[in-house]
Amino acid sequence: MTHATGPDLVIFGQEVDDPPFPAFAAGEPSGRHRMDQARIRNFSIIAHIDHGKSTLADRLLERTGAISERDMRAQLLDEMDLERERGITIKANAVRIDYRSADGAVYELNLIDTPGHVDFSYEVSRSLEACEGALLLVDASQGIEAQTLANAYMAIESGLEVIPVINKIDLPAADPERVALEITSVIGGDPDEVLRVSAKSGAGIDELLEAIVHRLPAPSGDPGGTLRALVFDSYYDTYRGVVALIRVVDGSVSTGTRIRLMATGADLVVDEVGVRRPAIEPTGNLSAGSAGYLMTGVKEIDLIRVGDTVTTTDHPSDTALAGYAEPKPMVFSGLFPTDGDDFERLREALDKLRLNDSSLVYQAETSRALGFGFRAGFLGLLHMEIVRERLEREYDLDLVATAPSVQYVANTADGGRKVIQSPQDLPDAGSLLSVEEPYVKVMIITPSEYIGTVMELVQGKRGEMGEMTYLSPERVELHYRMPLAEIVFDFFDQLKSRTRGYASLDYEPDDYRASDLVRVDILLNSQPVDAFSTIVHKDKAYVYGRAMVTKLRELIPRQLFDVPIQAAIGSRIISRETVKARRKDVTAKCYGGDITRKRKLLERQKEGKKRMKMVGSVEVPQDAFVAALRISEE
Repeated sequence: MTHATGPDLVIFGQEVDDPPFPAFAAGEPSGRHRMDQARIRNFSIIAHIDHGKSTLADRLLERTGAISERDMRAQLLDEMDLERERGITIKANAVRIDYRSADGAVYELNLIDTPGHVDFSYEVSRSLEACEGALLLVDASQGIEAQTLANAYMAIESGLEVIPVINKIDLPAADPERVALEITSVIGGDPDEVLRVSAKSGAGIDELLEAIVHRLPAPSGDPGGTLRALVFDSYYDTYRGVVALIRVVDGSVSTGTRIRLMATGADLVVDEVGVRRPAIEPTGNLSAGSAGYLMTGVKEIDLIRVGDTVTTTDHPSDTALAGYAEPKPMVFSGLFPTDGDDFERLREALDKLRLNDSSLVYQAETSRALGFGFRAGFLGLLHMEIVRERLEREYDLDLVATAPSVQYVANTADGGRKVIQSPQDLPDAGSLLSVEEPYVKVMIITPSEYIGTVMELVQGKRGEMGEMTYLSPERVELHYRMPLAEIVFDFFDQLKSRTRGYASLDYEPDDYRASDLVRVDILLNSQPVDAFSTIVHKDKAYVYGRAMVTKLRELIPRQLFDVPIQAAIGSRIISRETVKARRKDVTAKCYGGDITRKRKLLERQKEGKKRMKMVGSVEVPQDAFVAALRISEE
């Protein structure tokens, strides 16, 4: 197709006034045109799980013709099998949409899809750095949720323009007027300006697209300045190496440009630059305000980091972009391969996965029970579960995960402070002054009829009440301070079950406080098994120890000798069970005679069992190690 100028242009037999994609100026790279910066809109969608975010993204792609009807499928931007199976978004994803507005102008819309679960809030914070606006999507029947509210505050604090949108207006239980009042009472504005859409049926999508181009601001970078681009995500391609997703703030980058990564100091040559529609499409150039991808062919994973600033080698920028704060792991767990020979494969898999999930941290550790593995830090239990499943699926590994724990701080008698990521790091009681545990600020939004049961639950988890605000006569926002360890195990499940699924939860780190904490060790045949050790509050130590020894008695197969299973705090045993030995009836051949003959045989068997117990080892199946995690979730 040849571009022309003038009012009468024929494209595919249609006579139009302006070409949808203007011709290139002399010297511009081949590929798509360079869009006027005033017609670029970068935005993300903020929503709670199941509020229709992925469906709305599908409708936007479908309505703008970004994807053909033949290639259309539900949850198009959720590329991982795990995302599609669970119906949640785990990874942020970026896609470019070309949209012709009602006034005839063509706009470039860069949609950055974000997760909704609190465990993936770091993905949300990164995507907001690459945007000027956000859609606050709320279910018309459920109302605003705690995690949505937290992300909305994050967007407002980042200076983004927020457009409130109510979804699922076609549901029988929908109450858009009430929800609009809830939203505006929190973020301000006029309830009449809140958009109403149905992502499933497509109602209101045209009005939403018009609002995006007219209510969201254009990017404000300098197209003629020195190149500065923010790496907001990356992933590893087996054939192309590291692929960086970037948002160009100033200047432009083209194929063949020599670039420098300011954090690592690496100098590289751009092999390919382009956009995702959602399939990758080389464009040869990305200018200020645009978002896309960049490939250099580099295979060294550490050279390109999320949050780094890309500039040119010849005329580098003096100042790097703000980037992101380092994510702070909330939950720690050991990951061990069931086959010791897979240790190096696990290391390589973690390196590649961290490129795609920069909130994952890990370091090598050894366990007497499980061998060589890694101590990994996660943002929450769901994040931990997702990482483990991705390692097993994408890298064909069989893993054992130890019981999750949080990061403590131990104050020792010599005046030192030691960070405790694993129960084995806790000093002996003789050299320990106190242990501090992390507290978090908790926000719970619940229907007002469940206030009593929520308060009872939180107080049972050592929570301290803060503010209570009525968002509407039917919904209440509660603020608490709680120990993180009480949240990461079973708090969310209990909250949902006690409120019939209507309550929502969000939390953020607060500070460390001294608490009465102890380490509970599990001993098999008088030998401690480090994989089962955990740090708990003293009031709950007996409950944990009793549950663990009872479960292990069911899982550990009978040996040729009695196996005592003990839970201990230091040298004090708090619970015990015994796996009875398999016994051979050595007296079966005695049909008569003196009783001393039978006693002599039994005494000989007893001596043999005693020697066997001293030198024998207990076989612990993998199910027993997995049980430590399951007990914590019950």
